[in-house]
Amino acid sequence: MTPAVPGSDGLLRCGWAVSSAEYERYHDEEWGRAVHGEQALFERLSLEAFQSGLSWITILRKRSDFRRAFAAFDPVAVAGFGAGDVERLMGDALIVRNRRKIEATISNARTLLSLPGGTSLGSVLEAHRPPTGPAPVSLADVPASTTGSSALAHELRRLGFRFVGPTTAYAMLQATGFVNDHLRDCWVRGRPADGGSADPPGGEICGRSADR
Repeated sequence: MTPAVPGSDGLLRCGWAVSSAEYERYHDEEWGRAVHGEQALFERLSLEAFQSGLSWITILRKRSDFRRAFAAFDPVAVAGFGAGDVERLMGDALIVRNRRKIEATISNARTLLSLPGGTSLGSVLEAHRPPTGPAPVSLADVPASTTGSSALAHELRRLGFRFVGPTTAYAMLQATGFVNDHLRDCWVRGRPADGGSADPPGGEICGRSADR
């Protein structure tokens, strides 16, 4: 069992968040907080897909380079990428150079733009928001995937999205605030998940499988 553990400032955090300053910032300011807008959600979905089989810290440290390479994840711009852009991205040493993931990201942008009326990536995620359950006590209580995330992955694939499995789908729900998996004793638990910053008490804010 891995309960909440103290971070660099002594505040209790989810155990995975204390191994680096980047993880602490991401955990405190982003993970589990609501993400609004199709472009922002498309970015998160794309980065979760790129993370498949890798450590999330690898993606986090490359995020600015991904944004540069993929036109800030503007779906209209990415949907217009062609074969030349694929080769450009395959030659970009600052991102993850995986042809299948690159091609899936471009395909997913096109899928996003062609969703039927009344359907959006946000509405699909909302439709698969699970009921609120008890706060996990340790990391052992946090699943890698659920029956709900399997259903979400199935629906995303039905709509035409690629490179999204149950684990990626669950990570997406966690990262964008549709699931609150902060541990019971984590200081962020219970803070508003509306996308705003969380102020720690007393001051200002100074592993997943390949089959995702």
